[in-house]
Amino acid sequence: MLIIVESPAKAKTIAAILAKAKSATKYIVKASVGHIRSLSKEKKTAKGDKLEIGGIDIASGFQPIFEIDLAKKGVVSELKKLAKENKDGILFATDCDREGEAISWHLAEVLGVPKDKIKRLEFHEITEKAIMDAIKNPRSLDTNLVAAQQARQVLDKLVGFKLSPVLWSVLGDYHLSAGRVQSPALRLISEREIEIQKFESKEFWEIEGIFRKTEKTKDPFEAFNSNYGEDKNQKWQQLIQKFDSLKI
Repeated sequence: MLIIVESPAKAKTIAAILAKAKSATKYIVKASVGHIRSLSKEKKTAKGDKLEIGGIDIASGFQPIFEIDLAKKGVVSELKKLAKENKDGILFATDCDREGEAISWHLAEVLGVPKDKIKRLEFHEITEKAIMDAIKNPRSLDTNLVAAQQARQVLDKLVGFKLSPVLWSVLGDYHLSAGRVQSPALRLISEREIEIQKFESKEFWEIEGIFRKTEKTKDPFEAFNSNYGEDKNQKWQQLIQKFDSLKI
């Protein structure tokens, strides 16, 4: 049975644990060494349509277009060979976050594993018990996490390719890049600063009181006033007149 993880160091540790485990199944543990695919740099679709930004088909709902990283071709070739030998026994044990989920999805796509047959292992500690429990109870792929990772990846490139040239033209530093997080954060800060600069300070006060003729008065009344709003000032004046009528 083939188990695919991300880290080569983790692969060695898990392989050693499983080698000592009391199991009739033989496990082969291999690492993808992180992502095996990234957004394509080509500015054309498979049909030949031009793309504004390489790897993202904006006209088709921001559809990402992926390609295998050149540095990972050797890893992919080895995994494909092992996958053929273990068609019914491939377990994806990449990290339990959106990046890990996306890596499992990419691996399954490249290795030809149907989405509904992807077996994901989820464990949060590298111990024999945790690993064996995960093997006995594999889960399906979390497509929401995969979609979240792809959205982040696409947005990163859209923002970077659109805004980074603005930074270069203004600051003259071609090493700078605009990111998806700091760019909207800077926008919010800038808008708030504009509001602060436009603010005109004004006197503001409120007065509220409870009045009664004596301590034995059964019907005390409340009065409120502020330096804004004519209706409230008028109400205050009416209450003052009422207070005056008590003849204290």
